[in-house]
Amino acid sequence: QFLEVFSVHMEFLQFIIPLIIIVFYHQQISSFVAFQHFQELDEHISYVATKVCHLGDQLEGVNTPRQRAVEAQKLMKYFNEFLDGELKSDVFKNAEKIKEAADIIQKLHLIAQELPFDRFSEVKSKIASKYHDLECQLIQEFTNAQKRGEISRMREVAAVLLHFKLMEFNLGTDKQTFLSKLIKCIFISYLENYIEVEIGYLKSRSAMILQRYYDSKNHQKRSIGTGGIQDLKERIRLRTNLPLGPSIDTHGETFLSQEVVVNLLQETKQAFERCHRLSDPSDLPRNAFRIFTVLVEFLCIEHIDYALETGLAGIPSSDSKNANLYFLDVVQQANTIFHLFDKQFNDHLMPLISSSPKLSECLQKKKDIIEQMEMKLDTGIDRTLNCMVGQMKHILTAEQKKTDFKPEDENNVLIQYTNACVKVCGYVRKQVEKIRNSMDGKNVDTVLMEFGVRFHRLIYEHLQQYSYSCMGGMLAICDVAEYRKCAKDFKIPLVLQLFDTLHALCNLLVVAPDNLKQVCSGEQLANLDKNILHSFVQLRADYRSARLARHFS
Repeated sequence: QFLEVFSVHMEFLQFIIPLIIIVFYHQQISSFVAFQHFQELDEHISYVATKVCHLGDQLEGVNTPRQRAVEAQKLMKYFNEFLDGELKSDVFKNAEKIKEAADIIQKLHLIAQELPFDRFSEVKSKIASKYHDLECQLIQEFTNAQKRGEISRMREVAAVLLHFKLMEFNLGTDKQTFLSKLIKCIFISYLENYIEVEIGYLKSRSAMILQRYYDSKNHQKRSIGTGGIQDLKERIRLRTNLPLGPSIDTHGETFLSQEVVVNLLQETKQAFERCHRLSDPSDLPRNAFRIFTVLVEFLCIEHIDYALETGLAGIPSSDSKNANLYFLDVVQQANTIFHLFDKQFNDHLMPLISSSPKLSECLQKKKDIIEQMEMKLDTGIDRTLNCMVGQMKHILTAEQKKTDFKPEDENNVLIQYTNACVKVCGYVRKQVEKIRNSMDGKNVDTVLMEFGVRFHRLIYEHLQQYSYSCMGGMLAICDVAEYRKCAKDFKIPLVLQLFDTLHALCNLLVVAPDNLKQVCSGEQLANLDKNILHSFVQLRADYRSARLARHFS
């Protein structure tokens, strides 16, 4: 019987154990799946939370500037009310809103302190008056609350009054800020009209520097008139390039001094540095511009422009003999001064005005004054070149003889250049060297080209005045060859080309009549007008006898 019971139990266990294993395995799988779902849910929640935080940061980044903009807009609205002179907002009229009004007036008071006094004096006084009124009201409110024993109200009013009474003593914790505010408090009365003191001082120093220089030269400055007749003379002179009035003898003095210029620039540099330190940031560009106008007045007008006017008056007329030409010395010194003036403009003025509307005004003023002086320099250089050509003309007139090119004895002529040619070339070489020393850059080539063209025209017209025998023509060719050698010193291709062509034209004076047509069609003369060629051939002594006109008919 026991065995039967045991066998029944064994059969039951064999049946139930697999079922238990299956159920346990199924529970394990369910737990694993549930854990996976939980893990995915946790990751998703973390992802969403991160997104929410990021979105919150973005909203805060947008909202904070927006709140500041709204607050600034409100302050601008209240500021406009003080500017118009009529307070319309309820916050300034309602006694229950005194706390809000106090907050607004405190901010406006701080803003008003940074505004320039000359433009906002009226509105600053209105804000200060309202500030004082609200302060008195708050003190009275505090007194009333103390009498009533309302401690909480006293605490509330005291918190508002704190900004009124104690903020003026808050000079900051930074040492530099503390010293800056302390110094500003001490010197505020002097800083309010600083620029007027600066301009007055700079003008007196500049005038003294100039006067000391002219006194050292025993020179009494000539009065350069303005308006009326003087303006008319100036316009005529600039258009016609004619000297108006008698020439004055400057005895070689340019009336320009690099020492004077350095002293004026040094005074102005120190003025710019003081201006940078002592001016309110809002006034800095305007103050710097005023200092610049003083520099322009004393350096550019009273010194450089005066020297140019004196130099122009000292240029002799083009027909003067043995004239001393000093204007190129004025040009040389003025050029050096321009560079120093431009350097100070860039180094000391530009940093003070670079980000303000005054920049364009300064640049325009500088451009105008330089153009004005360059116009006078151009006029002086042009008249100086005329004088040089006039001097050369005097040399040719005095030294060149008609017998040079038509000698009485053709057999005893020594083929070389004439005495007039030697003296003219010597004079030209000196002037070329002087021009190179007086100018720089492209100005040298421009002036030398103009001088070279005038030199060529003078020689061309001079040669047209004579009649040439065969030997005289050879002598003329030698002269032109020497002039051409002199023209090489100019190092200007156009000038050398002009003298090459002139040399080729002179060959027409000696070529055999039968070869004349062939020479006229040569490389250097083929492009010239036939009338020019004919005019040179007409200078030959055998023009009529050899019937040379037939070659041009």
